[in-house]
Amino acid sequence: MTRRKVKLAFISDNAARKASFNKRKKGLIKKVTELTTLCDIPACAIISSPFGSQMEVWPNPEEAKKVIERYQSYSLIDENKNVSHERYIMQMIAKGRDKLKKLKHDNREQELNLSMLRNLKNNNLYEDLTAEELKDLAKRVDKKLKEVDGKIDTLD
Repeated sequence: MTRRKVKLAFISDNAARKASFNKRKKGLIKKVTELTTLCDIPACAIISSPFGSQMEVWPNPEEAKKVIERYQSYSLIDENKNVSHERYIMQMIAKGRDKLKKLKHDNREQELNLSMLRNLKNNNLYEDLTAEELKDLAKRVDKKLKEVDGKIDTLD
């Protein structure tokens, strides 16, 4: 037989609520014990009771303190290995921006090459270009001249 589904709702009867709390607390401690035994990991449980002022600490306060200190000393390097969804999205945006910047630069280079070739073909003296475009074009021509000089030097 299967168990029926437990309805999760506030238990209004104080005695029944206390009994349910104690029963579930024992089950929780049992699960933590099994986890530490089967997986050989340090774990602790700190349970605050609404029925008393005392907190219950498993396995004992000293061991729990060691586990908590280990958790708090979790290094920043290890935290960076665990990438959150937000951090992943931000990294992808940064990569996209870098790629866009590179593509804009490459596009500008292609436009300058095309403009240079078009103007050389038509013997147009660069009348339709702005001063900034002419400066960029002059740099491009100088770069091409250096490449040609380098090829000539290697052939000699």
